[in-house]
Amino acid sequence: MMVGVGSLRPVAAKLMLMEGRSRSDPDSSSMENCNCKCHSSASSSRNSSSLSLSLSRDRNRNCAAPAASVSVEAEAEADSRVSSSGAFFVLDGMPHPLGPTSIPCNDHGKHGGVNFALYSSRASAVSLCLFTLPHLHANRITEVIPLDPLTNRTGNVWHVLLSPTNPNPHSDPDPNPHPNLEDMVYGFQLDGDFCPHQGLYFDSSKVLLDPYAKAVVSREAYGLVGPAANCWPQMAGMIPLPASHDDFDWQGDRPLALHHRDLIIYEMHIRGYTNHDSSNVPHPGTYASAAQKLDHLKELGINCIELMPCHEFNELEYFDYSPVMGQHKMNFWGYSTVNFFSPMMRYAAAGHRNCGRDAIKEFKTLVREAHKSGIEVIMDVVFNHTAEGNENGPILSFRGIDNSTYYMLAPKGEFYNYSGCGNTFNCNHPVVRQFIVDCLRYWVTEMHIDGFRFDLASIMTRGSSLWDPMNVYGYALEGDMITTGTPLPNPPLIDMISNDPILSGVKLIAEAWDAGGLYQVGQFPHWNIWSEWNGQYRDVVRQFIKGTNGFAGAFAECLCGSPNLYQGGGRKPWHSVNFVCAHDGFTLADLVTYNNKYNLANGEDNRDGENHNLSWNCGEEGEFASRGVRRLRKRQICNFFVCLMVSQGVPMIYMGDEYGHTKGGNNNTYCHDNYLNYFRWDRKEEQSCDLYRFCSLLIKFRRECECLGMDDFPTAQRLQWHGHQPGMPDWSDTSRFVAFSMNDEVKGEIYVAFNTSHLPVVVTLPDRPGYRWDPLVDTSKPAPFDFLSEDLPDRATAVGQFANFLDSNLYPMLSYSSVILVLRPEDA
Repeated sequence: MMVGVGSLRPVAAKLMLMEGRSRSDPDSSSMENCNCKCHSSASSSRNSSSLSLSLSRDRNRNCAAPAASVSVEAEAEADSRVSSSGAFFVLDGMPHPLGPTSIPCNDHGKHGGVNFALYSSRASAVSLCLFTLPHLHANRITEVIPLDPLTNRTGNVWHVLLSPTNPNPHSDPDPNPHPNLEDMVYGFQLDGDFCPHQGLYFDSSKVLLDPYAKAVVSREAYGLVGPAANCWPQMAGMIPLPASHDDFDWQGDRPLALHHRDLIIYEMHIRGYTNHDSSNVPHPGTYASAAQKLDHLKELGINCIELMPCHEFNELEYFDYSPVMGQHKMNFWGYSTVNFFSPMMRYAAAGHRNCGRDAIKEFKTLVREAHKSGIEVIMDVVFNHTAEGNENGPILSFRGIDNSTYYMLAPKGEFYNYSGCGNTFNCNHPVVRQFIVDCLRYWVTEMHIDGFRFDLASIMTRGSSLWDPMNVYGYALEGDMITTGTPLPNPPLIDMISNDPILSGVKLIAEAWDAGGLYQVGQFPHWNIWSEWNGQYRDVVRQFIKGTNGFAGAFAECLCGSPNLYQGGGRKPWHSVNFVCAHDGFTLADLVTYNNKYNLANGEDNRDGENHNLSWNCGEEGEFASRGVRRLRKRQICNFFVCLMVSQGVPMIYMGDEYGHTKGGNNNTYCHDNYLNYFRWDRKEEQSCDLYRFCSLLIKFRRECECLGMDDFPTAQRLQWHGHQPGMPDWSDTSRFVAFSMNDEVKGEIYVAFNTSHLPVVVTLPDRPGYRWDPLVDTSKPAPFDFLSEDLPDRATAVGQFANFLDSNLYPMLSYSSVILVLRPEDA
């Protein structure tokens, strides 16, 4: 993940502490002389003047959990009160599960309701806030329900059960009807000390989003600003319907359970995929329109989409005007999560209609239809930080509920910043890791997600900050003296996920590095089930294909699935997710068009984005180049595709690379809600599908070749290396030629060669008496002769051009080209 300079601060790797202090933190020299004016939020000027709350402060008194066998009706009769509106019975409730839970009615249809449970270890008082949608949009709370710390608290969990006083309003109409609970949304107000030096950010004037909310209701449409935005940044959670009312029809959907070795992954952005006018869909930029465009992916040969963040986030987080762009910056990519359980509501054509329930159904429909098309769905999840930023950031949810539990903090309250985005999620804290597991399980069981790609996953291997047991040196006082942020050999969270009976059976992919300098590619704790984004594959392939000396041997390792990284750890080739381009950095077309980044449109003086791109413009900078340079660029794009599809491991391509999408040299388009990030359906047609045709045929070839998706790393019995002469590979520092042949159970034998020199070469092919080598791919040829498919009308003529060479077991290769030949019987 890459973000703008405005968010990505220079940080010291040894502590990675936040640069700034809190607004209430004039002197941070010592905790003993804390000058941050610690106070209770209820007694300060921060308290809302519009609310009169009677909240208890006794946070040290707890009650035992109510027996699970006690019925809601009996509890209501024994001990209940009526809410101020008279609409609900207010009962003790239960501490588990966390979040809102629908409680079914008994046999008489009475006293069902919704249980709310919230973890907060340091709040002195908690109130549940209910809104009707009109009131939410008017920033007005409909009803406040204070929780009694004696009866509505068990340990560190605050809980309450609301049961409607009139459970059957339709059969027994009330002359003064109250809103139905399921037509309302909710949040919490928490009271306690506000003292950043002690990790406390309680502010009873704020209504906070429940981390376990399953849908988030906020602004009505993507990007709305001004009066039309209604309630932002006010957010509220959906209240669940009874289970019997969940009427989504999965139509028998079951996990596809594709093997890792068979995957072709497509990194995709929901809004970017269909938001361009040329998509010609009724609701562009939504889950619904993405479902309508699945045929494109199926035709391309994709069987797994990796969705860039679809958790609820604030697209207006970076809402600053950029004069270069002539428009405002947006948080387009979404790597700044507000809520981890809720799908992004404004990616839904339904918006937050029906309190967000229709958006959930729309997301489920996308997953169901993808599965019908033979496509698995993996989600890119961002458990390394949240949208609350540094100590000067907004208080939306986690910070106001239990800041010192959810974030990694130093002894004086500073935020560790291993994410580069202002805060670091405290992943290995017992409460936080249970939260993450609960969230992942929800997406698998309720939303039918097939796996996850974990952004900056190395943060999940760092030791947590356990606030109370930590001394001033940053050590936890549990006997093991682990410094906060220390990389752990057996991280509790990774262990918990890997051994979970549900999560251990889905795809788990780690981006095995973070912004604090921890780089774990090939060394991520894996339990033999975690795959990795192979960043070393990306770098080596870029170097070799552009003709850099000294990479022939490393390139060969990449072709074999990177055994240098994964074989020693007991993993397989398919634990390597191979990619050349992703959302971070250049697109494939820009990789061969620009030597330099052009990020001025981001409004950060070109300081943001990666400087070490390993790109080559093929001789001329920029999109408008001579015909010869443009031909070479297209050839190089095809070379990268060939490399991806003949390498052992799991290939991943970035959305739009199949038609040559350009971002104009901008390698960090996180803030652009425009053509830079939109899939250009018109460009696909303008290009006469030449590149798309090549890519789709190459994917089809890979899926037909058993030898290109092996269970184990290739051995000398299956794979032979060649140089200009058979069996004589050149691994010298000056070598720019790598070739190999492999036996395939379906195709027979294939020969693959890469010539990344600026000089042509005539290679001698392996001699196979009784057989002949039939050319299939040659990236130096113009389309459609770059891929000689069986149905190509002029195929015989094209093959005939090589007859003289092939009769002599030779093949001429131009500079910067790659070829694939297939062995066939001479009489075939």
